[in-house]
Amino acid sequence: MPGGRLTQQERQQIALGLADGLAYAEIARRLDRPTSTVTREVMRNGGPTGYRAEIAHRATEHRAHRRKRSAPQDREATAQPYGRDAEAVSAYEEALTTVFMQSGTPKMMARVMASLCISDAGSLTAAELVQRLQVSPASISKAIAFLESQDLVRRDRDERRRERYAIDDDVWYQSMIASARSTAQVAETARQGVGILVQGTPAAIRLENIGRFLDFVSESLTRAADQAREVLHTKPEASSGGAVESA
Repeated sequence: MPGGRLTQQERQQIALGLADGLAYAEIARRLDRPTSTVTREVMRNGGPTGYRAEIAHRATEHRAHRRKRSAPQDREATAQPYGRDAEAVSAYEEALTTVFMQSGTPKMMARVMASLCISDAGSLTAAELVQRLQVSPASISKAIAFLESQDLVRRDRDERRRERYAIDDDVWYQSMIASARSTAQVAETARQGVGILVQGTPAAIRLENIGRFLDFVSESLTRAADQAREVLHTKPEASSGGAVESA
């Protein structure tokens, strides 16, 4: 399997594969590359509908040149605790961002979510996010506002009265519950249409089935979230963390 960066010819093949409606896995198989490589390439360069081989190639060269110029500062900034491999952490953060984007989260919001998820503190200030992601404060503010609207982050204040943005197990629980409520609302609205469109007609039957299906999904999601919150929540052990750090 070839390694290293994608060539311009490979990017052209990716563009052709997307135009033909091929799945990422099939494009990757034809290139003899990991599926994650193709997925990351496409999501970083416009997504499946906006990917252009020439533009992607120039953008990658620009990023590589920029990283090369800032390498000394980057090595210092990415020093990792617990003996972690900084390069592996960076690659994982990018992969996690890509997965969030595939689930429908906009890119900047996905980057913020990934940064919060891999933070040991579980929270970061706006200034810390600006420094980590190398973006403007306005970009962070917009991303946080979106994530708050989806119940994916919460605001805390530290001992210095600074706002911190947190993402933890309870945030995921609240997000799932909010999703279940939203689904239940769609189900209720679908049921309201049954009488308006006259019960027994094709349209009314369709809406009735939608309502039943979404009711079941909403109830199942709420039940599963409650059970998971009780059974699966695991807290990190201070002693094990200390042992790793001192290793």
